[in-house]
Amino acid sequence: MLPRQPQKILVTFLMHLGDLLLTTPFLEVLRRAYPEAQIDYLVDKKLAGVVQENKHVSRVLEIDKKGQDKGVMALYRYAQRLSQENYDLVINLHPNERTSFLTANIKAKCKVGACHFLFRPFYNQVIKLKRQLHAADMYLQVLQQLGITQDLTNQGLQMPVSEAALAVSAQFYQQAGLKVQEKLIGLNIGSAVLTKRWAGERFAQVADSLNAQGYRVVFFGGTMDAELVQDAVSYMHTQPLIATGKFSLQELAAAMQRCSLIITNDSGPMHVAISQNVPIVAMYGPSSPKLYGPYTERALIVRAEPPCLDCAGGMRHKCEKMDCMRNLTVAQVLQAAQEMLRSEDKSEL
Repeated sequence: MLPRQPQKILVTFLMHLGDLLLTTPFLEVLRRAYPEAQIDYLVDKKLAGVVQENKHVSRVLEIDKKGQDKGVMALYRYAQRLSQENYDLVINLHPNERTSFLTANIKAKCKVGACHFLFRPFYNQVIKLKRQLHAADMYLQVLQQLGITQDLTNQGLQMPVSEAALAVSAQFYQQAGLKVQEKLIGLNIGSAVLTKRWAGERFAQVADSLNAQGYRVVFFGGTMDAELVQDAVSYMHTQPLIATGKFSLQELAAAMQRCSLIITNDSGPMHVAISQNVPIVAMYGPSSPKLYGPYTERALIVRAEPPCLDCAGGMRHKCEKMDCMRNLTVAQVLQAAQEMLRSEDKSEL
C-alpha cells in the first residue's frame, strides 16, 4: 500500500531522449498530487539537461549508465548510496533490466511501478504499462494505476531552458548573420534508428525550396549527425546555417525557439521541438504516430502514399526496401510545411 503523504519520492527512468521528454507530463501531475514533497528524478547523465530546469523536480540525480556506473556492481553501489536517502516512495517508470535491478536494491519504505519480472518480489506494487496508449499517456496512466490521482490533465511536454542557454543560442544566430525580421525553419535529419531517416538529398531539396521562398534554414542535430548533415548540404544550391553538434540539450531547445517551423524525422530532437511549442512537420515511416507521435496539436505528420505495411507487426530497425521513407516525397513535405506555416500565420492575426 502506498504511503498516504510521502515526503521524499524518487522517480527512476533511464531510457532515451525522446522517452525522457515523454515523462514530463507525468512529473507535472505527480507534483500536483504531492505539492510539498521532495521529488527527485534519476536520469541518464547525458540527458540531465532535459529536466534540470523542470520546476516539478526537486533534484536531478545523474547516473553514467554507459560509463562509470556501467555494470552490475556499479549499479549496486549506486543503489546503496540512494538507500541512504531514506525515500518514502520509489516509482520506476520502465521495466528494463538496469532500472529494475537498481530499484530492487534501493532500501525504501515503498517501491512501485514497472519492473522486470526477475525483480518483482522486491516491489510493493508492480504495474503493467498500457502500451496500447501514446507513450506520454502510458506514463501518466501509471499514476492512475497506483491510485495516486485520477486527474491527468497537463500542459504537454515541458523542457524549460536557462537564461545561459538562451544567451548561447542568441549569440549563435547573431554570429551566423540571422536578422531579426528573417523567418527561420529548422531541419532535423538524424534519428538513432536508421529506418526512420528520410534521405539527406531530399532534405536538401526542401531546404533549397524554402530558401527560395525567403526563409532561412538551419540544420540541427548532435555530433553523431554531422556526417548526415554534411552529406545533405553537399546537394544544396543555397547556404544554410549549421548548428549540428554545436549545442548542449538546453542550448538546442533554446535555439529551436527561434524557428517558425521544424521539419524532422521521428527522433528525440522532434520531442525537444515540441517541448518548446514550435510547430513541426514530422516524417513517419516504420514507427507508429499513435504510440510515439507528436504530443501536440501543432504538428502535421507526413507518411508515404500508399503506406508500407511491412512494419505492421512492429518497427524494423533494418530493412533493405525502406519503402515507407523512400516513397515519402519532397512534394508531400513541402505541402505540409506550407500548410503549417499558413495555419500559424492565421493564428497570429
